[in-house]
Amino acid sequence: MTATKRGIVLMNLGSPDSTRVKDVRRYLNEFLMDERVIDMPWLGRLLLVKGIIVPFRAPKSAHAYSTIWTAAGSPLMVLSKQLQEALQQQVTEPVALAMRYGAPAPWTAYDELLEKMPGLEEVVLVPLYPHYAMSSYETAVEYAKEAHVKGKYAFKLTVIPPYYDNTLYLDALAASMKPYLQQPYDHFLFSYHGVPERHIHKGDITGNHCLKVNNCCEVSSEAHKQCYRHQCLVTTKKVAALLEIPAQKYSFSFQSRLGRDEWLKPYTAQRLAELPTEGVKNLLVACPAFVSDCLETLEEIAEQGKETFMQAGGESFTMIPCLNVHPMWVKAIASWVKDNEK
Repeated sequence: MTATKRGIVLMNLGSPDSTRVKDVRRYLNEFLMDERVIDMPWLGRLLLVKGIIVPFRAPKSAHAYSTIWTAAGSPLMVLSKQLQEALQQQVTEPVALAMRYGAPAPWTAYDELLEKMPGLEEVVLVPLYPHYAMSSYETAVEYAKEAHVKGKYAFKLTVIPPYYDNTLYLDALAASMKPYLQQPYDHFLFSYHGVPERHIHKGDITGNHCLKVNNCCEVSSEAHKQCYRHQCLVTTKKVAALLEIPAQKYSFSFQSRLGRDEWLKPYTAQRLAELPTEGVKNLLVACPAFVSDCLETLEEIAEQGKETFMQAGGESFTMIPCLNVHPMWVKAIASWVKDNEK
């Protein structure tokens, strides 16, 4: 049998082109106008985003990006390209990179693969989001599918499902974190990107489970297939078990809240201010919802989060890097792609 002509697309969040306010403004407009990020009617979203949020947020975000920007550019873009290169060394299929917001767009990645492999029959899309959420995994996948349909591409598009409980992902996470547990620590905080509670309700395919049933994330339900909170809890517990962290020495929280709506709790910023008063002086923090270090890890946690914790009485704060290009992470992706061979 003739082998299928296949290509791979790694898809991450995206980044502004530079730290200039106009570039950050353009990026934020695209990001926040996504109906799966701010899920309200278009006109209301337009007025909120372009009339209130972006004018005030763009200069602040531009400054925040400037504190983490490297000579090579945005950390997320640099690390995503490094992952692309590392994966290419592990597989025979051509690997392209796409972003949900900004460049390169999915159609750019598809065209790149077609140029490298005329007659391309299948593209395996690897969303770089371990957990299902409408504002991350879902919007990236739907955007890639839309580009596939609108471009009238002949190849088949295959999508890697969320891998929050996949053994290879969990083993890679644990291996990347393990060296940091050699230092003395009082507590390990798993900080995940937050989402509004209404997103959890919208994603509940049963309509009556998420945030309605007591201990909903612990009670078996079909809703868990699309429940971000449940999936974050599973990742936390399984990684803690692999690292043999006692139950009383770890917890999880949610960061990056936007607006005044109720988001998933507990809030990371609040917990960082509280932990020192509870006797936690030496803290380890990891952000498993992100596979590449970015603004939310390098600035929000490693800079702002550390400042909050230390000012509250903490003595040491260690931010554990994301998976980035950890060898076991690269091998995990290569294995998933191989498993999709027909």
